[in-house]
Amino acid sequence: MSFVEYPALNFNLGETADMIRDTVSSFAQEEIAPIAEKTDLDNAFPNEMWTKFGELGLLGITVSEEYGGAGLGYLEHIIAVEEISRASASIGLSYGAHSNLCVNQIYRNGSEEQKKKYLPKLISGEHIGSLAMSEPGAGSDVVSMKLKAEKKGDKYILNGNKMWITNGPDADTLVVYAKTDPDAGPKGITAFIIEKDFVGFSTAQKLDKLGMRGSNTCELVFQDCEVPEENILGGLNKGVRVLMSGLDYERAVLAGGPTGIMMACMDVVVPYIHERQQFGQSIGEFQLIQGKIADMYSTMNACRAYVYAVGAACSRGETTRKDAAGVILYSAEKATQMALDAIQILGGNGYINEYPTGRLLRDAKLYEIGAGTSEIRRMLIGRELFNETK
Repeated sequence: MSFVEYPALNFNLGETADMIRDTVSSFAQEEIAPIAEKTDLDNAFPNEMWTKFGELGLLGITVSEEYGGAGLGYLEHIIAVEEISRASASIGLSYGAHSNLCVNQIYRNGSEEQKKKYLPKLISGEHIGSLAMSEPGAGSDVVSMKLKAEKKGDKYILNGNKMWITNGPDADTLVVYAKTDPDAGPKGITAFIIEKDFVGFSTAQKLDKLGMRGSNTCELVFQDCEVPEENILGGLNKGVRVLMSGLDYERAVLAGGPTGIMMACMDVVVPYIHERQQFGQSIGEFQLIQGKIADMYSTMNACRAYVYAVGAACSRGETTRKDAAGVILYSAEKATQMALDAIQILGGNGYINEYPTGRLLRDAKLYEIGAGTSEIRRMLIGRELFNETK
């Protein structure tokens, strides 16, 4: 699937953002789009992509230069996620999990020694990163996690499981949350940096997912996993603080995934309405089709404007929890609807796998479930608004 250029709104995001977009867009068209279908069919991430991302400087966009990063803002990070996701949403998801969920958490919360040890190889793409929080019985209610970490000498011994972990099958470095004080509720959770070679750590089955099939996902198993005390991230029993300190930024960056999918929907639909002939004319001549693509175009631009505004606020340190949740809520649901609209415009062709529309729908649906469901996001936004206006 090729990217389609047509006259569109200039969001005036600045020279740096435009440069990032041009670079990532060119790379995505040349390197990612041609393998997007195969990546989905094979249910496997193309791991050679990591070093290519590293060479482009995309794996540490918001990390300062002293650790090998680019020292840019969250807006630029969003644009990278968006353009990669436009070519392949599953590759974009894995990219975001590495560069945002793992790298950013270590950068924001790690000690100087941890940052020097782990960030350079993560940012170069030599190592793959992941974040592990969810469990079979702790998804939305993540604080009810059962993974236990018990101190023995200068180590912590971890026992339990993590589930639905993006990049889990391939990760060299993982940020993992565990209960260090089971009786303390949210105040008894600690974040650890885990290396794949730690004794007692293993990966279980790779999951066969509906969508995002090119983003490798699995269960993690900890059986007397030995973790050095120095691998605590952000302080003992400070896991919730570590989690919450970056959560707004992470939601904002991941929102670039749905907007990338929306752009991909337009890449399919715009040429199709010219090429497809019915009743002796292009279907784009019909008012009902024009109305549908008008809604798609307007919705996409509304989402992109919201995403960019929240990204710029993150870069300024001004974002709010309700807007970080709001932007991923809105863009995720609209991406799913746009994929459905794209299928409808293509008719029978939209329903066969010769066209990418089915993949776009399957991929889009993940963003209404992963990284906090739509229901959780609505509860959070409503609660924040109520509490702020008491």
